Amino acid sequence: MEFAFTPEEETYRATLRRFAERRLLPNYARWDRGEPFPREEVKALAEVGLLGLRAPADYGGMEASYVQCGIAAEEVGRGDFNCTLFLQINNIWAEMLKLAGPEAQRQWFPPLVNGDLVFAFALTEPEAGSDAAHIRTRAIRDGDYYVIDGEKSSTTFAGLADVCAVFVRTGGEGARGISTVVVPLDLPGVSRAVYRSPGERLTQRGSLYFSGVRVPVANRIGEEGTGFYQAMQAFDFNRAIIALACVGAAQQSLEETIAYVKERRAFGQPLGRYEGVSFQIAEHLTRLEAARLLSYKALWLRDQGLPHTKEMAMAKWLAPQVAVDAIRSCIILHGHYGYNQDLPLEQRLRDVLGLEIGDGTPEIMKLVIVRETLGREFLPY
Repeated sequence: MEFAFTPEEETYRATLRRFAERRLLPNYARWDRGEPFPREEVKALAEVGLLGLRAPADYGGMEASYVQCGIAAEEVGRGDFNCTLFLQINNIWAEMLKLAGPEAQRQWFPPLVNGDLVFAFALTEPEAGSDAAHIRTRAIRDGDYYVIDGEKSSTTFAGLADVCAVFVRTGGEGARGISTVVVPLDLPGVSRAVYRSPGERLTQRGSLYFSGVRVPVANRIGEEGTGFYQAMQAFDFNRAIIALACVGAAQQSLEETIAYVKERRAFGQPLGRYEGVSFQIAEHLTRLEAARLLSYKALWLRDQGLPHTKEMAMAKWLAPQVAVDAIRSCIILHGHYGYNQDLPLEQRLRDVLGLEIGDGTPEIMKLVIVRETLGREFLPY
């Protein structure tokens, strides 16, 4: 068994660590306080290859392994957790286009890789979140066009994106009636609403509304009725990417806290000498390392073409939970200094908490684990 990164992966990790420390971390709070995320910052992510990780080399992509995608998420998560959402969404788009997109859809790769456009992914609806097979947004065929009506909720980059992969019902009920259609968000009939989210404010999460939106049938990704399969395939590997983004944010918080308790003195000695402090740090470091290794194992399994769905769900359930617990402890260990927006800790707590829900709640992850171990006959539905 080999637990070390290859020399190339280690170089890549070190490069992204420097980028996160120098470019992302100093500006982390700016986008949380209402300042819009500028397009030049999106281009900066593209310049270090973060937006084209899974895109083909012919279009400027890296064709990175899944493990490399995990490295990127972990390191970017240390600097600005919310910027990991750009690489997550772009990875999902690249996977769908490679697996199911006709050649005509390859036009989306250059702006995806170069950061010329911001992409979104809309599956969730007000009445269909975890039960995504029962979405109601409908696309009715009208000659060479689809006419789309419906509402998508909790969409990352709803207020920021230029184009969106929208999952629509083109057939009957259930998963087999769902297709994926690319919708430019400047089309007539598209409107948006950005939520007042407690965290992940950079992403402008919100709702998308479609009223008689006409989209060419040529904008469909893959065959009609394959959209749900595409979504589940994308969610599967992205669960470990989310896990490592959460781990990265928590690791950075712990390192900042370790430096603090080594210097901060109380009752005549550093806080770090008190077992009530040092033992907490030891416990969180251990849990985060366990979640980290599980996440990389899941991505390695995917790279090897081996079954990995159970491990991806395990990572997605475990890592956000242990990350939130660790960051919360970091706030408390800083005392009243920690409960302050001058430090990034409270923002990380709010940001990471959102991805305990996004891309599958803890309860859904446990159901996936049950399905993969006990069998479908033991599911409650």
